[in-house]
Amino acid sequence: MTTGVRQAARDATRPRAPRWPAPVVLALLVGLAGVGYRLALLLGDTPRTNSDEATMGLAALHIARGEDFPVFFYGQAYMGALEAYLAAPLVALAGPSVLALRLPLLALYALFLLLSWRLTRRLGGYRWFALLVVGLLALGADRIVKNQLIAGGGYPELNPIGAGLALLTLDLVTGRPAGRRWRLAGFGFLAGLTVWVDPLLLPYVLALGAVLVTMTGRDLRGRRGVLLAGAALVGAAPLLGYGLAHGHNPLAAAVSAGGGDAVASWADRLHGGLVLGPALGMGLCSPGHCATWQLWWALALPVLLVLAGVSAWRTVRADGARAVRADGARAVRADDARAVRADDARAVRADDARAVRAGAAVRLALLAGAVGTLAAYTVSSPAGRTPVESSRYLSCLAISLPALLWPLWTVARRRGPVDLPRLAAAGALVALLGTATVATADALATVPTNRAEAQRHRALVETLRERGVRHVYGEYWTCNRLTYATGEEIVCAVLDETLRPGLDRLPAYPRAVRDSPAPTYVAPVGSPLARRLDHSQPPARRPLTVAGWRIWLPHP
Repeated sequence: MTTGVRQAARDATRPRAPRWPAPVVLALLVGLAGVGYRLALLLGDTPRTNSDEATMGLAALHIARGEDFPVFFYGQAYMGALEAYLAAPLVALAGPSVLALRLPLLALYALFLLLSWRLTRRLGGYRWFALLVVGLLALGADRIVKNQLIAGGGYPELNPIGAGLALLTLDLVTGRPAGRRWRLAGFGFLAGLTVWVDPLLLPYVLALGAVLVTMTGRDLRGRRGVLLAGAALVGAAPLLGYGLAHGHNPLAAAVSAGGGDAVASWADRLHGGLVLGPALGMGLCSPGHCATWQLWWALALPVLLVLAGVSAWRTVRADGARAVRADGARAVRADDARAVRADDARAVRADDARAVRAGAAVRLALLAGAVGTLAAYTVSSPAGRTPVESSRYLSCLAISLPALLWPLWTVARRRGPVDLPRLAAAGALVALLGTATVATADALATVPTNRAEAQRHRALVETLRERGVRHVYGEYWTCNRLTYATGEEIVCAVLDETLRPGLDRLPAYPRAVRDSPAPTYVAPVGSPLARRLDHSQPPARRPLTVAGWRIWLPHP
């Protein structure tokens, strides 16, 4: 008995391991669920792959073999091939597959979740608010998972880069002394890297850069400024080197390819950019379309941008204790510390004003980045001509979520009697979560059809291999996908609907098919190319239908 009492006494005096707060544990579980959901989609052949993604896969295959080291997406002089370099080690180990292309992108998504948690904590300080942001980012509508998981160039890597730039800006502006030079170099490198990868993030880079220059201007003089500029040049080195070697402007090429010279009415652009775009870009729509009730976010978004912008601007303009109050935290004395801890807020002193103002300035930059992204998309022709598919250009809006939802959170969590503003703020947050959840369920429902389509493509590959086919003519969305899936054992050249040469991103493929004495023709059943080939009957070819594909084989 005495021994038991002594042991209990020792256990009582022994220091206990610190427990993670409930929001932290929940955020970890929600984040793992978000990653697991996306991994399940990948294993279910969702989202569907295509020839654009296969083009990036061919670049990864060539890098893995040491045959080529492309700067840009094959067939164009913009959009860096970073995804191909990330996937090349897996392609080298496991061979060409869609999963090998997408696993590095899944890791980038997990990194974005982690950075978003950290950024939200740094900007607002509330763990429950950070949990809310992580929960929204863990959900994944059709358009969202396509942006995050398809290795089509440019989109999956931009969000973690943007969140990283925001965190580095906070560190540099608040004056963290440790590793300051490394942070400057990191900011410059990431800014330069995004110019090479995809200029879509430029509104965020410029807004965060303006905060950095405005609040640490003197610190950027001399060696540190040179370090920042030098790191930016290193990040953008592939783009700059290509431009110098070929006398080409990749930014102008990107604008032209984005439809800058095409015609779309302003009514269509405004509808696509400001009505459909926000709901699609934030993951609130069903696959391929937006129901009318899912468009409520188009009305809420401009209101939130204004409210969040005014709140952040007032905090930036304030000083001392006013800055603390404007940021939604009460000015406290030492004897108030207990109440602050109970309210899950940090004890704030007057000398914390700089950190509070820095957080508000970064929130303002994130909002400015969102406005710039929306404006650039709305004035572009793709917003009017192909609003559903081109809403991928708004994928960066997810970076602004902590700043955008800040007004709703601060109003919804206010103490005191429940009033209309609190009910409206809480209702908007619940509606946002609910709409995103419905859109996620709709995306999950597409897995069976996507898996069936992937199985049909595998049947096509097996049939061609069994019959010893090595050279094929097909449509654009068939060719590079077929070539990548076979590791270039089968080479495909593109034909358009009139049986003329189409868009081939690698010139070697059409040359090889033209030189073949008896190429095979392949097209999906019911496609324009299949109908044309059925009517023209390629010479000395016998038709065969396999798993939804029409194949014209040469006679033996």
